[in-house]
Order: sequence, then structure tokens, then C-alpha cells
Amino acid sequence: MFGLDRLRALHAVATQGSVAAAATSLHVTPSGVSQQLAKLEREAGQRLLEPRGRGVRLTKAGQVLAGHAERILAQVAEAKADLELLREDVIGPLRIGAIPTTVHALLPPALATLADRHPRLEVTLHEGEAEQTMPRVLAGDLDVAVLESWADRPTVIPPSTTRIALFSDVADLALPAGHRLAHRKTADLSEVDDLPWIGWSLGSGCYEWLLQVLRKQRLEPRISCTVGSYPTQLALVAGNAGAALVPRLARERLPDGVRILTTRPALTRTIYAICRAGEEDHGAVRACLDALKAASASYETAARPVG
Repeated sequence: MFGLDRLRALHAVATQGSVAAAATSLHVTPSGVSQQLAKLEREAGQRLLEPRGRGVRLTKAGQVLAGHAERILAQVAEAKADLELLREDVIGPLRIGAIPTTVHALLPPALATLADRHPRLEVTLHEGEAEQTMPRVLAGDLDVAVLESWADRPTVIPPSTTRIALFSDVADLALPAGHRLAHRKTADLSEVDDLPWIGWSLGSGCYEWLLQVLRKQRLEPRISCTVGSYPTQLALVAGNAGAALVPRLARERLPDGVRILTTRPALTRTIYAICRAGEEDHGAVRACLDALKAASASYETAARPVG
């Protein structure tokens, strides 16, 4: 109802004692202050000033409104200060989305770093594939998303986001220990033509990636199991249910009955962190990206064993 500039003009007259002094404090002309006050009176529907000698003084209504103006202007100043803190300091909410393999391996050390260095952050974490989390970043429902992009099926990352490459990862071939190729260290994928495949959940980007990889090798994509968990996929491989392509990041230990082979061609992916363009230097987002980069140093492909 009342414009901030008008309330600011009334507050200045109340504290400075005259229109001229108020104009000086606001760095505007006296006529500018008078115009703001006239508009404020029309909005209020009451006289706010009355003549007093050569100057003016506040009416009863003016005094009441000036008291409110002081509190409103103080709240506005506090709001601006809090927003500036969000830009410069690391406080407030931070909403992260991440693919399952990074939730398991990368996010725990990153979140521990954030909790240690920035205890005023309020972090929430949501697991999801890129097709789920990226739209939420664009909509402002997530601040940062961690996602994957396979070399032979790149994830399309919108230009309205900023992306930071964290590290590369490789998917290896998991075979039942009794398979005819299990004694090998490396195999062409095209050789695995006698087993069904175990893939990620139906309809996911990882499921579509597996289909594409198999078709490139002229293999019939017989996918017998779709499971949204790599440890469960490995357990199924151990149970002779089929073969699987499992990223190294997703493996802590192998169950008995599974053998790991590198593949020809190599299957690589890049793990990215994304945020809305222009927000990568804001306090909470910047702290999150820094923590993810630090945690990623332990997960470079060259440092990870194959088996």
C-alpha cells in the first residue's frame, strides 16, 4: 500500500525535523521529498504534516505512520543484509541432488566437509538421476546437482547452467566366475553374446545407455533384470543371472562368484556438478562446489583399482 520511498521520506522528516534537512539526508531535492509526502498522504487518506512556523511537524497520524515506517525500513535493511550474507557468507539452505553412485561414495565426505567448515548451512540431499535433478536445478528447487555424462551417450546440459567437471570414471564388465571369459583381464563386449544383461531401472538414462552400448557392439540387448542398485546387480551376477557393466565408483568390494574385466572399447563417464549460471560464486553454492571438488580428488580413475 505504501511505497518504500514515501515511507523513507516520512521517516527522514520525523528524524531530521524539516523537509530541507530530510532532503539533505536522502540526497534529493526538497521538492522531491514534498512530492513523496503528498503521495503518501493520498495513500493514507489522512494529513500527515501540518505547518509549524516556517516548517512542518507531524500530525498524530503522521507520528503513528512514522513509527511503522521506522520498523518497516529496519526490516527491509535486515532483509538486504541477510541476502548479502547469502551471497558472501555460507549460511542458510543448500539443496543438493545427486545420482546414486555419488550419494554413496562422493557425498558423505563432501557433506562432512560442509558441516565442519560451515555449520550455519542447512543442507538437504535428494537422490535422483540427471533426468530428475537437472529440471529441479533449472526450476530453482535444487541449488546443485551431481550427475553423469557417458562418453558414448552424453547428457545434454542446458546453457543456462554452469557445469564443473569433478572426475572421470570407468565401467567394467562383471561376469559370473564360471563364465568362459572370466579368466581374462580384458574382453571385447561383442564376445559376451551368451548371457542376458542386468541393467539399471527401466526407463532411466543408465538403462538407455546400456541399450546403446550393446547395440553398438551388434549384441541383442537381452536385459533380464532391471535394478536401481549396483551392489544388487553384482549380487545377481554372482547368482549367475547375467552380466553387468558396473562403474568403478559403485564398487567397494566384490561378492564371491564375480569376476571383473576391463572392456574393449573402454566405457567412460564424467561426473559433473551443475548449478544455475551465475550462482557458482554465491556463498553456499561455492562452498558446495569446493567440497565436491575436494572429495573428488579421492576418486580419480587412475587411483582406483580394477578388481
